[in-house]
Amino acid sequence: MMRSLYSAVSGLKNHQIKMDVIGNNIANVNTTGFKKSRTTFATALSQTLQGASVSTATSGGNGGTNPIQVGLGASLSSIDQMMTQGSASSTGVGTDLMINGPGFFALQQGSQTVYSRAGAFHKDSDNYLVDAAGSKVLDDTGTPIQITAGTASFTIDSMGAITEVDSAGTSSTNPQYIQLATFPNDTGLLSIGGSYYLPSNNSGTINIFGGTTTNYPSGTTLSSGNLEMSNVDLSSEFTDMIIAQRGFQANSRVITVSDSLLEELINLKRS
Repeated sequence: MMRSLYSAVSGLKNHQIKMDVIGNNIANVNTTGFKKSRTTFATALSQTLQGASVSTATSGGNGGTNPIQVGLGASLSSIDQMMTQGSASSTGVGTDLMINGPGFFALQQGSQTVYSRAGAFHKDSDNYLVDAAGSKVLDDTGTPIQITAGTASFTIDSMGAITEVDSAGTSSTNPQYIQLATFPNDTGLLSIGGSYYLPSNNSGTINIFGGTTTNYPSGTTLSSGNLEMSNVDLSSEFTDMIIAQRGFQANSRVITVSDSLLEELINLKRS
């Protein structure tokens, strides 16, 4: 009975974590560039009551027997970020960028470089291309992108080339290129809030793309005037929420029944 109590407690903890993940997904359903997470569980340690035996049937003995084991609950296996493509939201703003395919924008945040799928950018008072938090967008050389003073307008094409046009209508001949970065294991990136990611020990070596010599990965383009929305599917989240709720209730019931059995044992002693 004590085993059932501990197993049920592990189930409660795991389903609570699952609900935490679901709640975070739903809270960010309209967050630009957000990537949903999922939880997976694994069996915990099993207690072996009797080991397996070898068959001796060929010599007139008994057949083999399987091991007898009692599971001791469940454990949290992983919380994975799902890096699938989010839907497009048209804004009509030229500095709003959406990545079609794999890759992350590289931004300078203080002394560190962070990575993001959120492409809501604008030009600040110093003509730097920045996001809402003021982090500067980096070009293919790792330099913050700064629009030339006096530029009347500029455009960003599907390969990240920023073409400036002066007041006379003359286009620049040496455009800057928006850097994109990829990782062998992008699900291993560390989320630090603000729609930013940092490399981790398991994300792999960063690959930098952009410019005329290192074009974007095959199939990857930028879409100006659009933003990538979150990849959260509310119907799936609500379904998972019901499953998590029922799992929590079932484990709570196991604790209640186990407690009743223990109470019966105590009453036997008293009687």
